[in-house]
Amino acid sequence: MAVSFNASTVPAEPLARGVERQRLLTQERVPGTNILLDRLSFAANTSFDFAVPVKSLAWFQMLSGEAVIAHAAGQEKLSEAHVVFLPPGFQGKLSSAGGARLLYAEVPNAARFDPALEKNPPQFRVVDWTREPVLSSQHDARKRIYLVTPKLFGTKAIKGEMIIYPPGTTAANHHHEGAEHFMYILRGRGTAYASEQPFPVREGDVVYYPDRERHYLSAGADEEMVFAEFFAPGDCTTIWVDNSQVCTWLPTGRDIRGESPASEIKGHSSADFAVPQDV
Repeated sequence: MAVSFNASTVPAEPLARGVERQRLLTQERVPGTNILLDRLSFAANTSFDFAVPVKSLAWFQMLSGEAVIAHAAGQEKLSEAHVVFLPPGFQGKLSSAGGARLLYAEVPNAARFDPALEKNPPQFRVVDWTREPVLSSQHDARKRIYLVTPKLFGTKAIKGEMIIYPPGTTAANHHHEGAEHFMYILRGRGTAYASEQPFPVREGDVVYYPDRERHYLSAGADEEMVFAEFFAPGDCTTIWVDNSQVCTWLPTGRDIRGESPASEIKGHSSADFAVPQDV
């Protein structure tokens, strides 16, 4: 069954001086989950040492504030526009002068979803999602921006995307076969459905759907809703209750800022594959 809760209801625990962790998805909360999810909060002038287990894949998405991540090859400045990919065995330090908050996700034993990982692990990478191409839904007003793909991270073990629902937008009922996934509501509010049962969602909510559970969402009438969602593994099949509503995504030729994007993606349907091959 689906699991839904707001991150603010999860107690914080200290990780380092001025750094706190909220354990959002755990084996205790969702038995059998393949995705571990934390929300980390950094006070001003604090830092934390990341150490990814050698058999795990990890990544984080900045939610607010600014930070710097230092690693063996140098350092990168980060803002709310960035998603950071951390390969197996990664070690580095994240520091924030003014304070920051981020979502940190990890897939333990990730090679079970992509056997090529052991011989050809992905590399550290920082992606500015505001420079990635925006896709438009053929059937409704939704927009999609891919965050984690085989081309961006070099593995099919995970997949991630950002979905934008203009006010009043409703998606079609569907389920996924071969993957579990979670959503994190970045802003706005609306209604989520699990096996046709509705429940309200708002900023800061985590919604977890197990493999094969039917679901869809609807944005509130007067407010845009934006969420990030991640799948493990990334290669799965989507089944639609109404085949006439199979989700087809069309290129806009623009990024979220209305400028030419860093790359191009052709139009595609989720009936053909989980992730397009050119992204």
